Amino acid sequence: MIEVFDEGLHAGVNLALEVGEILYRDKTEHQDLMIFENNRFGRVMSLDGAVQTTEKDEFIYHEMFAHVPILAHGNVQSVLIIGGGDGGAARQVLKHAGISATLVDIDRTVIDLSAKYMPTVSGGAFEDPRLEIVVADGCSFVKATGKKWDVIIIDSTDPYGPGEVLYSQEFYTDCKSCLNEGGIIVTQNGVPFVQPEELRNSFDRLGSLFTDVSFYMAAIPSYVGGSLAFGWATDNKSLRSQDLGLLAERYLSSGISTDYYNPEVHKAAFALPYFVQKILTEEV
Repeated sequence: MIEVFDEGLHAGVNLALEVGEILYRDKTEHQDLMIFENNRFGRVMSLDGAVQTTEKDEFIYHEMFAHVPILAHGNVQSVLIIGGGDGGAARQVLKHAGISATLVDIDRTVIDLSAKYMPTVSGGAFEDPRLEIVVADGCSFVKATGKKWDVIIIDSTDPYGPGEVLYSQEFYTDCKSCLNEGGIIVTQNGVPFVQPEELRNSFDRLGSLFTDVSFYMAAIPSYVGGSLAFGWATDNKSLRSQDLGLLAERYLSSGISTDYYNPEVHKAAFALPYFVQKILTEEV
């Protein structure tokens, strides 16, 4: 009998994936973790029953998380990644020369098992001397640290369990205190079609702290319900509307290689469908 991974993250909407070989299944100190083979997505990692990343489509998520803020900013030297224990965001960030990164994840087991079973996701980032790995609660870290970064990537799980506090007003406030002037915070904000409240909550909370708050979107096949929204927050309003020619110049000068991101996609990703705009603007 074929085993099926059945993700019921959203009420009435399920993602079913055929399970091949199970590489790991156990409860870590913080969450239930499973890594298994799938004939379409390759190796799949789930936490608490929700897909976090897959070998075959992770490049979309991580390229858009990293390169959009870095190339919009234009002079990034330091990046803080909260969550992201699979190493995918770190891998994309460290494609850029002259950038150092700090990765803060609460679960060391996620980092270790990602490196062991899904090494293509991190692509050597964990061994890069420019990456500092801190095993700690992200909320406590940003509250206590005295350091600042140019870009903060909040690569969190959905707002349940250990990831819930990474969507709070207090956490966003502490993150802003860790941001250099003119810096950018980007967030994982779920799929608006099935998670509208999550989108609106982050919009309101970030909007009380920053002068420019919006979202950009990308379709990731293993995330059910449509395109995923990435939150965008900065006090430099010009960064979201950078000229296409300038983005192209920065992209070419960076020398990075991508499979999804390009300057045209960067610009287009900020064009929000009307139903998403209505989630952000209608009275609730």
